[in-house]
Amino acid sequence: MATMDVHADVQDYYGKQLQHSNDLKTDACCSKASIPLFIRNIISQIHPNVVARYYGCGLVFPPKLNGCRVLDLGCGSGRDVFILSSLVGAQGSVVGVDMTKEQLDVAQEYIIYHTKQFGFDSPNVDFRLGRIEHLIDEVALEVDSFDVVVSNCVVNLSPDKKQVLQQIYQILKPGGEFYFSDVYADRPIAEELRRNKILWGECLSGAVCESDLITGALDIGFTRPILITKQPIGVENKELLGDIKFASCTYRMFKNSSTKSGSSSTLSSCVADALVAYEVSMTHYEDEFQFDQTTIFKLHGKPERVSAELAHMTIISRYADNFKFSSVDDGKHILDSAVVAIKLVNRIKCNIILEEEL
Repeated sequence: MATMDVHADVQDYYGKQLQHSNDLKTDACCSKASIPLFIRNIISQIHPNVVARYYGCGLVFPPKLNGCRVLDLGCGSGRDVFILSSLVGAQGSVVGVDMTKEQLDVAQEYIIYHTKQFGFDSPNVDFRLGRIEHLIDEVALEVDSFDVVVSNCVVNLSPDKKQVLQQIYQILKPGGEFYFSDVYADRPIAEELRRNKILWGECLSGAVCESDLITGALDIGFTRPILITKQPIGVENKELLGDIKFASCTYRMFKNSSTKSGSSSTLSSCVADALVAYEVSMTHYEDEFQFDQTTIFKLHGKPERVSAELAHMTIISRYADNFKFSSVDDGKHILDSAVVAIKLVNRIKCNIILEEEL
């Protein structure tokens, strides 16, 4: 489908055909994730008319959001924006972007309602009409201006997913996090299915392969996307969809703040794995913090040995101050995080130099 046709079809589907989450024809856009109690408590304060028009497939509320500037891509009627509004607090702010006016009209109607619900003196949310492929030139968002970007089952709806990732990369601050849930397929979607307007609107025809996400993100400059949760989506229409397996996945990745320019590193400065310990608790994560699907840091627990790549992600992120980083050389000497960061960045630069020489 042509780009403008996709945008028009999605606007029609979410603006006119769908009036309630019960209008969805599949459960691909319905989250089955277990909702933490603190999020359930916030949802209980969200106006029912906003909740009724929620079409998400996951939870997009990473830790340590207080005071952050957050962007929600494809915010719809604003449920996640208002949840994030509560989490960032009065000193933070949330921008919601959507190209469907009917959805944004609902969100705008309840700004003051939620400002009062959360006890704020003034609104900390802003809703903007526009396409997620044009965050800078059309929506007028500034480069390097957001701490966190979230998206809940929206990137699959875009006809130009690479452009979306490029825009996200530009507007994130160095070390900023893209935390997102979406629908993925285990193989490329056939062209005839991609032309099916209803399946596209139901988040299936536009689903991408997980391997394509990883390749695209690395090409742009993000750290490697790491999987946090994955839930199979049961779509009962084998005649139409064949053996394609769909899943709702939540990933996080960071804007890589390191570059290869000006590198004077040598191979001797490269390091491998690191020992990482969760030392300073984050609100709502007082016992443990799940960084990815297999890595769970226990507060004051035994340091976890992680790859240099994962350690680097932690160090460049807003989570760095909550961890201690140890050298694996002797297992004893606790290194300052900045020192570890330099060594890990040097290792990455060394790898780049070796690749260029080859």
